[in-house]
Amino acid sequence: MELTSTILVCFILSSTLVNSMAVDIIRMHQTFRDGDTITSAGGEFELGFFSPGSSTNRYLGIWYRKISRGTVVWVANRDNPLMNTSGLVQVNHKGISLQLVDNSTGIIWSSNTSVSMRNPVAQLLDTGNLVLREGHLSFNGVKDFIWQSFDHPGDNFLPGMKHGIDLVTGLNWIFSSWTSVVDPSLGNFTSGLDPNGFPQFFVLKDSMIWTRIGPWNGHKFSGLPNRNPNGIFKDVFVFNEKEIYYKFHLINTNTTSAIMRFVLTPTGDAKLLVWNDPQKIWMVYLSMQDSDCDRYGLCGVYGVCKINSTPRCECLRGFVPKFPEKWKAADWSSGCIRKTDLVCGSDEGFVKYSGLKLPDTRHSWYDSKMNLQECEMVCWKNCSCTAYAIAEFRRGGHGCILWFNDLIDIRDFTEDGQDIYVRMPSSELVISRRVKWMPEFIFIAAVLAVVLLGLIFFLVYKKKKLQKKESLKLNLETVALTKIENEDPELPSFDFQSITNATSNFSQDNKLGEGGFGPVYKGMLTDGLEIAVKRLSRNSSQGLDEFKNEVSCIAKLQHRNLVTLLGCCTEKDERILIYEYMANKSLDSFIFDNNVRTTLDWPKLYNIINGIARGLLYLHQDSKLRIIHRDLKASNILLDHDMNPKISDFGIARTFVGNESEANTSRVIGTYGYMSPEYAIDGKFSVKSDVYSFGVLLIEIISGVQNRSFSHPDHSFNLLGHAWMSYKHDKLLEVIDRTILEHSNHFEVFRVVQIGLLCVQQDPKDRPVMSQVVLMISSDMKLPRPKQPGFFTERYLSHLNPSSSNQLTITTLLPRE
Repeated sequence: MELTSTILVCFILSSTLVNSMAVDIIRMHQTFRDGDTITSAGGEFELGFFSPGSSTNRYLGIWYRKISRGTVVWVANRDNPLMNTSGLVQVNHKGISLQLVDNSTGIIWSSNTSVSMRNPVAQLLDTGNLVLREGHLSFNGVKDFIWQSFDHPGDNFLPGMKHGIDLVTGLNWIFSSWTSVVDPSLGNFTSGLDPNGFPQFFVLKDSMIWTRIGPWNGHKFSGLPNRNPNGIFKDVFVFNEKEIYYKFHLINTNTTSAIMRFVLTPTGDAKLLVWNDPQKIWMVYLSMQDSDCDRYGLCGVYGVCKINSTPRCECLRGFVPKFPEKWKAADWSSGCIRKTDLVCGSDEGFVKYSGLKLPDTRHSWYDSKMNLQECEMVCWKNCSCTAYAIAEFRRGGHGCILWFNDLIDIRDFTEDGQDIYVRMPSSELVISRRVKWMPEFIFIAAVLAVVLLGLIFFLVYKKKKLQKKESLKLNLETVALTKIENEDPELPSFDFQSITNATSNFSQDNKLGEGGFGPVYKGMLTDGLEIAVKRLSRNSSQGLDEFKNEVSCIAKLQHRNLVTLLGCCTEKDERILIYEYMANKSLDSFIFDNNVRTTLDWPKLYNIINGIARGLLYLHQDSKLRIIHRDLKASNILLDHDMNPKISDFGIARTFVGNESEANTSRVIGTYGYMSPEYAIDGKFSVKSDVYSFGVLLIEIISGVQNRSFSHPDHSFNLLGHAWMSYKHDKLLEVIDRTILEHSNHFEVFRVVQIGLLCVQQDPKDRPVMSQVVLMISSDMKLPRPKQPGFFTERYLSHLNPSSSNQLTITTLLPRE
């Protein structure tokens, strides 16, 4: 009898004191009160009662346990708070639902399930999902869930959750913001899928559209840039007759740097957050509302929002503002109208617009099997069809979207945008064809002009003396130089006398150095501003084209990690560039000088690396035009008074427009040791060429040795080869400069070497883009294993003088680009 009583008491205690043991389950006869918690099996999440911020209200919620403890991802009774700590959670006796009970008022929240179970249990999973299932059966995943919190989301979108609609059951996975940071009740903003027309996601403010994420195109959402960091998560979009939804899965779940979540803030911004474990903070990796161009319909119908333009909105080609006066006053809501009305049955056609976010598709029609030609034919036959586009990029592009109303909510995406074909009258088609053939016409005219000028020069050469020919050449260059100043009126023009005075008549005492362009002098203007003066030498390997290219490129760039061009001087046939003065000269004067190198501690070097990466990211992705530098090296990284890096020397840079991402050239220009294999051998260059140069620079910074001048008694590899073999054999200490090893975090340094090796991989497809590199540098995300670098043996050029390799420029004797 005593034994039976003891067993009974033990059973009662085990069933009532949930908080006394680490369990992930609440059973039917257990009591779960305010102060009790349950933890998921792997310890990732915790369920219990909490009060947000300064609020005294009590809520039942789920939050992270291992990291960012207190970050709540789900709330049960968000609109029915408890006013005290009398809350009680129970699985009711009939097994119908999970309930939250207030002792004084009764049930204040319930899961409202209608399936009867013999032995119901509530379980918290390591995904953050709270589920209700049959406890006596083996657990086989989602099919066994009678109810789950993932079907009733709040403001957080976690890996594995669905965002969309179940077309069979009508279940709508909608996310909604909190009212404020201390009030989890239903806020003003909701995010959901609209299945009308071609399905797309919206964020609503109350019942009005706030922003539109756009339709899925097989690769990404039309309204978002492509910024999925390599190796962190995988997008999944399901679109069939039963359900339409999006979700994402973490690929590398074994590290805290891979923890990600979307959150819809009380102000309506949907953000993708990444956990930064070293700093113990959530970092914003992507914001759905980066600019006012993300506001729905900002530019009205047929208006395009351009983030880098002033004014922000402009009409599609062939359209004009409906109310010009409002347009001038920055009220673009009325949109644009056609210059010429459409007339059904007339000679109409389509004009292609590229690099855009596709318009609102709620009133569209789609067919998943059509190709582009079939799509065009269907739209052309229907006079109500205003535009068409390919639905998916995958498998070469397929699927057709047709619009039957005015086009609204369009913005430019130079890098990640799509093509759309808009119906136009014949008059606009003539203009469009003229614009389309204009480059070819200009090219033919230019060729004819060159031939004609060549003939003229040949006749002049026969008739006149060499002196007259040189005089003519100087006159032509003077005209060209004057044209440079006229083309960019915002760039200040300095008179030659003021530059002469500032540099003490280009005194040798003021000379800072000399490169392929010519000598560089330190100067001081009359207002006390220190400047760096770059003067083209008469015998320089660079000429008028490089001078014009540098002016046109860098004058339009504004970034803290790019050198600032203050102006130019073209008087007296001079070609002079005036820059802000960099007190600490160039990076190579520090990292390759054993005496000076010791003044750079690891935090300063890490800041320099991060700054160079961010400057390069701006050139590749965030500037108005994508710019490929083509000559990134240590001597072209200047350091200001605070040792902040600034990328310089844009003489051979190339600009890309629209969807251009790579090009070929027969004139390979650059510096040996920094040039990628595909560029040096085949003349192919892209953003990945600059990434390769950046990788070389990283390894040089860490080792303190130039790639081309490196030598080792045990092998003939260059610096890249040495780093690669050291990495393969777990001997990275042999790569790192001793000064860095003595005063640094070894893990951080090893990581930078690995990032460098990822950047110099042989195949450009294997190299990361700069947005991924910046994330790698600023987080501790797991890095993939690098493959063999390009040019890692490169000893067939060993007859060149290593001491001058940093300045060596190569040019094939072929026509200019």
